[in-house]
Amino acid sequence: MTVKDLIDKNWYKVINEGDETEREIGKVFCCDLLSIAMGKAPADCAWVTVMGNINTLAVATLADAAVVILAENAQLDANAASKAAQQGVTVLATEMPIFDAALQIYRALNA
Repeated sequence: MTVKDLIDKNWYKVINEGDETEREIGKVFCCDLLSIAMGKAPADCAWVTVMGNINTLAVATLADAAVVILAENAQLDANAASKAAQQGVTVLATEMPIFDAALQIYRALNA
C-alpha cells in the first residue's frame, strides 16, 4: 500500500500531503519517545504517535518514515505544520487511539 492509497481510504484527516505519496508503506510503528523512534522506526513505516511537534518531523525524516499519523486528536503545532510543508512530510491525523489507528493500517497491509 502506498501513502496515496492510505490517503485515498479517507480514514484520516490530511494535515500535510507530502512529496512522496507514491512511496510504499512497509510496516506500522508506534512510539511516542522520540529518542527510541529515532533508533528503531523502520524505513518506509507508517509512524503512529501523539507527538505533534517539530522534533517529530525531524525524527520522521531521519528514520525515513513514509508517513506520520497523529492519533488521539493530537495536533501539529504551527512550527511543525510549517516544517512538514517545507520538508514534504506527509502527516495525517485521527481521533482514534494509537493502537486502533496502527491496527487499521496493519490489517490493510496484511490483507
